[in-house]
Amino acid sequence: MDYSKEALKLHEKNGGKIAVASKIKINNRDDLSTAYTPGVAAPCKEIASDPENVWKYTAKKNLVAVVSDGTAVLGLGDIGAKAAMPVMEGKAILFKEFGDVDAFPICLDTKDTEEIIKTVKNIAPCFGGINLEDIASPKCFEIEERLEKELEIPVFHDDQHGTAIVVTAALINALKLVNKKMDDIKVVLNGPGSAGTAIIKMLLESGVKNITACDEYGILYKDRVEGIKDHKKWLCTVTNLNDMRGNLADALAGADVFIGVSVANILTKDMIKTMAKDPIVFAMANPNPEISYDEAIEAGVAVMGTGRSDRPNQINNVLAFPGIFRGALDAHARDINYTMKKAAARAVADYIKPEDLNPENIIPSALDKSVAKAVADAVARAAIESGSVRK
Repeated sequence: MDYSKEALKLHEKNGGKIAVASKIKINNRDDLSTAYTPGVAAPCKEIASDPENVWKYTAKKNLVAVVSDGTAVLGLGDIGAKAAMPVMEGKAILFKEFGDVDAFPICLDTKDTEEIIKTVKNIAPCFGGINLEDIASPKCFEIEERLEKELEIPVFHDDQHGTAIVVTAALINALKLVNKKMDDIKVVLNGPGSAGTAIIKMLLESGVKNITACDEYGILYKDRVEGIKDHKKWLCTVTNLNDMRGNLADALAGADVFIGVSVANILTKDMIKTMAKDPIVFAMANPNPEISYDEAIEAGVAVMGTGRSDRPNQINNVLAFPGIFRGALDAHARDINYTMKKAAARAVADYIKPEDLNPENIIPSALDKSVAKAVADAVARAAIESGSVRK
């Protein structure tokens, strides 16, 4: 199927992919007077007397804003707010289909960090959560960090944390197959942008100690100057504990795991052959991975995952974000902390039963909608246990 051709037909025929649906019917005068004036004044007064009642009487309790400035849309880059709309509409559909969370696209015609933060804060009274989407690095880090501090609702940059959570889940199960442990492995990550940085943070939180990060200039190390600014300054202090120098090939010698969130065809068979026994490779560049699935297997990779749906072990964010927001909203969470993120990763990993675990089945299908329920339950419990709930 030509997905590009079919997508154009679908979007034109339907005028986009989302619509606003009413939860009630207006069939008579009583219906109108209860849903609108004069009856609607009653919930307004209740909220005015106690703002917390907004969660009781409005859609806020199940409504998420999908916010983007259009600066990092899929693999298309900075295409602007209008061109970002189809992706954000698609995200809203996934929220509803997989997590029964109502979501609405908010595409902002500004690239200014302060304006984005101010706008999101100003619209926050309507929403129970904020999903940041396709905002370029490094400003995505500051936007999320500031909004997390300044809002009392969950703020989640899915490009960062959704990816990190699903990668961690896949790694948990892949390590079972090769009989290795988180705290013993050497991980090499190529592409320390927003997703790569979040993956590193998540792996550190999950017990991995030895991580080496590489970018287009080579290995990150403490005294490196070239290409080092913003989040990479921090990465230089927490990765490459052996102070290695060189390029990706140098970093991979003896490594147990390669994680790619970078560009196509940068990983070679020869590089893989220098890795440790039973190497694990997650090559997630889209649409074409750092190395093809077939080439990686031919080179001796024990467990291989990509972002593609036409190969085993698709590492897809839809396994995480609908359930994470469902759980956070159900628990009345104020944020989405690392306790909740780790619970989500464990829930995704545990969804694969031990007897079903094999090199081509380390992670659930992206189309399995019941995964979201397992994630939601785990996240809600973690929110309560970690104290991330509104009183």
